[in-house]
Amino acid sequence: MPQRHVVQMSTSHASYSVCVLGTEVFLDTRRSTPKGAMSFDVYATSAVTVHIIHSPMTKPMINSRWPLDPDIEVVVTIDVVSRTVNDNKVKISYYGREGNELSVAWLYLTCVEVSLDVDVNRNGRVKSRGKDKAKWTWGPDGQGAVLLVNCDRDSPGTGGPDSGQVDIRTTADLQDMSVMLLRTQGPSAIFAEYQVVLHVPESDAEKVRVFHAIRSDSHPHYKPVLGPDKLSYVLDHVGNGENTFYVEGLAFPDVGFSGLVSFSASLLEVPHKNSPGTPIFTDTVVFRVAPWIMTPNTQQPVEVFVCSIQRGPDSNEVFLEGLQVLLRRANCKLTICSEVETRSDRWIQDELEFGYVEAPHKTFPVVFDSPRNRGLKDFAFKKILGPDFGYVTREPPGKEITSLDSFGNLDVSPPVTVRGKEYPLGRILIGSPLPWASGRRMSKAVRDFLYAQKVQAPVEIYSEWLNVGHVDEFLTFVPAYDRKGFRLLLASPNACYKLFKEKQRQGHGEAMQLVGLKGTERRSIDEILADESLRNDNKHVQRWIDWNRNLLKQELGLSEQDIMDIPQLFILKGSRADALFPDMVNMLVLGRHLGIPKPFGPLVGGQCCLEERVRALLEPLGLTCTFIDDFFSYHVLSGDVHCGTNVRRKPFTFKWWHMVP
Repeated sequence: MPQRHVVQMSTSHASYSVCVLGTEVFLDTRRSTPKGAMSFDVYATSAVTVHIIHSPMTKPMINSRWPLDPDIEVVVTIDVVSRTVNDNKVKISYYGREGNELSVAWLYLTCVEVSLDVDVNRNGRVKSRGKDKAKWTWGPDGQGAVLLVNCDRDSPGTGGPDSGQVDIRTTADLQDMSVMLLRTQGPSAIFAEYQVVLHVPESDAEKVRVFHAIRSDSHPHYKPVLGPDKLSYVLDHVGNGENTFYVEGLAFPDVGFSGLVSFSASLLEVPHKNSPGTPIFTDTVVFRVAPWIMTPNTQQPVEVFVCSIQRGPDSNEVFLEGLQVLLRRANCKLTICSEVETRSDRWIQDELEFGYVEAPHKTFPVVFDSPRNRGLKDFAFKKILGPDFGYVTREPPGKEITSLDSFGNLDVSPPVTVRGKEYPLGRILIGSPLPWASGRRMSKAVRDFLYAQKVQAPVEIYSEWLNVGHVDEFLTFVPAYDRKGFRLLLASPNACYKLFKEKQRQGHGEAMQLVGLKGTERRSIDEILADESLRNDNKHVQRWIDWNRNLLKQELGLSEQDIMDIPQLFILKGSRADALFPDMVNMLVLGRHLGIPKPFGPLVGGQCCLEERVRALLEPLGLTCTFIDDFFSYHVLSGDVHCGTNVRRKPFTFKWWHMVP
């Protein structure tokens, strides 16, 4: 609640005060009322508006004077900045019972402008004297400024992100910051007697840094004035004009931090040079730190990353050849990371997740580095962090990392509507144990970060039944040009058994899988269908997938028509499952082009019946299927195409601040 500016009136001497343009000044007349006074009236010069606040029962007298009732308040406002000191006058006259004037109280007011302004309308422009600047609201009609975490590295030679630097080393860095303007107007003599102070609450200071743009010799200098350990800043030589400040975020929303930060500018009356001063007026603005946003498979691809593995028997040269065919078809950039850069770690999907941050004036990609920390541990920091490419990570304190901390265990749905509630940026999917069970779980530090972003409300699904334990082993999303604009693909043992039985009835029971792969155990359709142990394993797996199917239908608002079953068999090792043959839902989605693990299924009429079935399911949606051989380079190492690739995608056109979480 804003502090009331109260001026004490006196009949023994004139009163002098400063007021701020458009704000209310309450005149305390109680202590100046002379003995025997029964009524009063107020006159003021032309720029002053007088407001008499009273109860409905109180009425002005016939001569326009007001009775001296205790519930009456006198408030004045001025809407024109003073040209000279004391150029506005207010006169209160007190009258006795007979109507005679008993005494007069004079007030001389100097009106100044002090306005702290930001881009409250989220259109990339700082608006002067906006209303309700201290509020931040969601939705298309919401208001409040947006702040980016300055997590890229525009300054060459610096170790980490720009947010770690206490100075600005390149003007490109200013583009990642939000502008805040402090506008002041009024007689210069007044600002010599009053202080203007910019300040930040202690609870917010660790999350932000503010630089003051100071021009000297035509070269601007950017002085750090607020932030960690700097709660206030007194402006020197305040006069008519604007002071420009650049604000950077230092922290993403997380546990204990909603993302909201506020700044205030106060006008202080300073009776003595070393006294703390009394605030006459405070103007406050609020920012929300932009969340980190994931992009689903339905967003257009920009760049595909893959690791080159040339050494050893599990080289991925064959895989890379197949991938390059797909990338040419999809007309998408391919970045092949050298084995030296990746320290022979091929699982780039598990190490990092590409997302982005957005403000009205700037959008840039941000890579989220997982706490997995194997060969690719430093890759995102050393090779991806750079100009307009940000970096964020979360490390659990002293906790053992599990496979579920890898980002193959992190996905996001396309936009959905669930029971009338819209999720225009989709919902994050995190693989976990069953809600009531113990077991491996993604680190709390990572889950807390994902939940705190608010705009892609996470859903935890059951992935711990898998040996590796990742959601990308049994589901993916592909674009479609009907219905909701996508399909959810689920790995399905039932669909696979149905296909194999169909082929057996057609007389193809002797058709063999894994043809052409040296050193593998080939089995026919007849042998697979006769394997009771395998059938039993897949009954368990199907139940686990069905549990997720029902959860996803509920949490993503899906119907059966939105889901497709992709034939796949699994095998239990102990109590957890692995894919029996290359896992086709573990695919790379590049628009309508799909890079699918080549399943080496039983050959019927010279064609892989698994490939044939998947084409029959997906090609009617306008999708093209490219089957890529990843058998020895990924599959036998417990992963497939999606695990070995990573995609940076275009941001959503939808603005995150237009949603209502």
